[in-house]
Amino acid sequence: MPTGEVQLDESWRLALAAEFDAPYMRALRAYLVKQKQAGKVVYPAGNKIFHAFDSTPLPQVRVVILGQDPYHGPGQAHGLSFSVPAGVARPPSLVNICKEIKADLGSDKSGAEQGFDGPGGCLDGWASQGVLLLNSVLTVEQARAASHRGQGWEQFTDAVIAVINEQCKGVVFMLWGAYAQKKGSIVDAAKHSVLTAPHPSPLSAHRGFLGCKHFSQANDYLVAQGSKPINWFAVS
Repeated sequence: MPTGEVQLDESWRLALAAEFDAPYMRALRAYLVKQKQAGKVVYPAGNKIFHAFDSTPLPQVRVVILGQDPYHGPGQAHGLSFSVPAGVARPPSLVNICKEIKADLGSDKSGAEQGFDGPGGCLDGWASQGVLLLNSVLTVEQARAASHRGQGWEQFTDAVIAVINEQCKGVVFMLWGAYAQKKGSIVDAAKHSVLTAPHPSPLSAHRGFLGCKHFSQANDYLVAQGSKPINWFAVS
């Protein structure tokens, strides 16, 4: 996948140049082209595939939240894990994430983010604060969950995690569920903060995601590093 055809911040373009030129990425690009030629609907839109990287430049990464695949319903995926575009209702996992934020942090005492108690699920407000919302696989076929797994995206996002692990310091990694925890196992816990919990899906959230207090722990760690806390109420 030539770097000229993707939309992402220059810091990522430089850090991942070798990945974009690698044979597996050329094969992945050919696969995506073939899918579209066959009439398959692929999410997210092409200019949003790398939205997480365009929204959160590498030097600004302070938190990484690792998801699996984009949402496969119409109008949902826009390149950020767990997020949907503004005006789209929160999916079940994000409902639980927001429930945990409120239980963990109380209420937004500033009153600045009135949208948090609304139904919307756009997390662009997190991305702009340095929260990299990274899915392991960056595309999916409509109505077919996990349909693009094993095509090369996992190798690319492994490289992303390795770059953050090596080039950044004091990043909070939120690894929810066994899949994310396995993928994040390369992270140096002496150099970064690694927080683990069950996945926020309704199937598993009650097993320990609800009550994990990851959001206050992340902010405490960031402040201890001399960084600003994240406004987790910036959901719209």
